[in-house]
Amino acid sequence: MITCYIGLGSNQNNPVQQLNQALTSLTSMPQSVLVQASAFYQSSALISPDAEPETGKTSDYINAVAEILTALSADELLDNLQQIEHLQGRVRNPSNRWASRTLDLDLLLYADTIIETERLTVPHYDMKNRNFVLKPLFDLKPDLLLPDGSSIASCLNKCTSAELTKLEHSF
Repeated sequence: MITCYIGLGSNQNNPVQQLNQALTSLTSMPQSVLVQASAFYQSSALISPDAEPETGKTSDYINAVAEILTALSADELLDNLQQIEHLQGRVRNPSNRWASRTLDLDLLLYADTIIETERLTVPHYDMKNRNFVLKPLFDLKPDLLLPDGSSIASCLNKCTSAELTKLEHSF
């Protein structure tokens, strides 16, 4: 079985409930086991760099990271994650990647494998710049090394993105 880390995020339709439902779905994903989930964190939504100041505002996100063991290939895992998103009402908007969403599941790490295809980039292309990914991941595995040899701790120390609020609630 392969150790993978999944980033979870939501800012629509009761985000805490959305994350809990997604984590429950991960427990029943084929050929996979949910090992652990981080605490939940609240963060400001990322907005498009060219958004108008007034129209670019969206609700805060609730984020977490889950560690799973899986026998699925990376593409099969992505298919399952996208199915969970779809079942929870995720509507993809290719023209606006900054849009609010009921659920966003990102394959952050697939063991120490580097994957660069048209459909999938692992490690997640911008995870080193997102404290809402790094902090929950650090909580789960503070000594984790990324495939390029950098540590989660050093990435988190260098990260300058917005502050996080740790929520009392977790899965």
